[in-house]
Amino acid sequence: MEALGGSSFPSFTQPLISTTVFEKPIFQIPLTQKLTSHVPVVLSKKGNLKSFTAISPTVLSTEESENSSSPDQETEAEIEEEKFDWFAQWYPVTPICDLDKRRPHGKRVLGIDIVIWWDRNENEWKVFDDSCPHRLAPLSEGRIDQWGRLQCVYHGWCFGGSGDCKFIPQAPRDGPPVHTSSKACVAVYPSCVLNNILWFWASSDPLYRDVLSKKKPPYIPELDDPSFSNTMICRDLPYGYEVLIENLMDPAHVPYAHYGIMRIPDTPKSLKADREGGKPLEMTIEKLDINGFTSKQLLVNSYFIPPCMFYGAFSSGGGPSKKSPLSAGTTEEPPSSVPMKKMFLIFYCIPVSPGNSRLILATSRNFGAWMQRFVPRWLFHIRQNLVLDSDLYLLHMEDRKTMDVGPLNWHKSGFVPTKADANVIAFRRWLNKYGGTQVDWGTRFSRLLPPTPPRDQLFDRYWSHTVNCSSCYLAYKRLNALEVALQVICIVSIGIVAAGKHGIMSVAARNTLASMAVLCFVASKWLSHFIYRTFKYHDYDHAFR
Repeated sequence: MEALGGSSFPSFTQPLISTTVFEKPIFQIPLTQKLTSHVPVVLSKKGNLKSFTAISPTVLSTEESENSSSPDQETEAEIEEEKFDWFAQWYPVTPICDLDKRRPHGKRVLGIDIVIWWDRNENEWKVFDDSCPHRLAPLSEGRIDQWGRLQCVYHGWCFGGSGDCKFIPQAPRDGPPVHTSSKACVAVYPSCVLNNILWFWASSDPLYRDVLSKKKPPYIPELDDPSFSNTMICRDLPYGYEVLIENLMDPAHVPYAHYGIMRIPDTPKSLKADREGGKPLEMTIEKLDINGFTSKQLLVNSYFIPPCMFYGAFSSGGGPSKKSPLSAGTTEEPPSSVPMKKMFLIFYCIPVSPGNSRLILATSRNFGAWMQRFVPRWLFHIRQNLVLDSDLYLLHMEDRKTMDVGPLNWHKSGFVPTKADANVIAFRRWLNKYGGTQVDWGTRFSRLLPPTPPRDQLFDRYWSHTVNCSSCYLAYKRLNALEVALQVICIVSIGIVAAGKHGIMSVAARNTLASMAVLCFVASKWLSHFIYRTFKYHDYDHAFR
């Protein structure tokens, strides 16, 4: 899924060295040391850390391959010993740059409906249960009142940053203070901002009120480093969390599912050649336990940190620079070094509900920073959205077929004999051994997937991205205004030409206005098509790519 990067990769020739360092209260993931341990996502006994690779079809038979790659062979004692608690984790919600402090925002994560709003009295973002305690109306449809309180627009109840009810309009002023009752309070979720992303803890139990001081979300320093340029995109997708992560862990599908969108990194040949020929991928899983796993593909290391993060870091170049002939043999200039090029691809895969997920893609690099300074963010999203659309239908249908056979039988219904599937096998092994075979939705859902919508709804971009992206939504409104302006100029120009008399207006002026009308008409039609395909709907037909 490297195609989601903001630009083409350089040629990476040196091995990547990366690490996750556990520092209290924040653990960091720098790039300069080898990973020795994953984030302590849960407190549990140490698991059995056996290295394994995907199975080669030339070594094992089909039956042996299924047995060897099966993630459900762990004993019941091992599963009971280490259990991943889905509701005792930090989850990313959305990039901060896409939040408007003037209004509340409704989101769903892990089946939990939450409302995000800016508390100007405490100068921080708050995450509440998206349900008014009065009549369960969604608070995300409310407003921020003049005193900086979250107000439900159904009956006007107002709430402070601690979830306490501040005002009930229907309560008598001289009567009992019913607004102070604990039943009038809204459930509050612990939250924080890290790497310019809003995170929340998926439990409103008061036991976790101070969880931020004990355990924090995974932190990547490069996303806050001013020498690195960073871009983010957030998109809701009509397929499940499990399929989303598997897809991002699978580089072998890029030249086929994303054919024609971009070139493959480190490959000067066209994608067509790669698609026709293909090549084996050497992938090895070096570590797998309840805290995730480490994957190595040639010189690149990738890391899965449950429940949401999968990232890879790339580096190239570096070392002493070559001196020019004029400076050779002199001692005036110390030998300078060429800075190493570094790039991070960080995928935050968020479970929303059965059959629905959300992806936050963050890219960070210390080269080509001028592009982020001068190119608006929405232009980067055009290609990234196209990449997500190009395999959207494939994953939507795969999600339903996997659900039909059951999560424990996925390795029997499909055939994964090559090393290219090592990451997918590792993720399913982790999920079945520690995660209960699939996401725990509590009692919110029956685990049945929603029916497949019409294609124009399946590939919808407006509600899945544009309306929630500050950059794309602003561009959408401005380009629509430009389209209207072009149409007005076209109509006015035609009207002037039609109303003008031959003696009053010269032939050159009439021709100029007529030409302007034609150009504005053509430009408005092209712009209308561009807006529709960029911000609203873009289908993808692989047969003609």
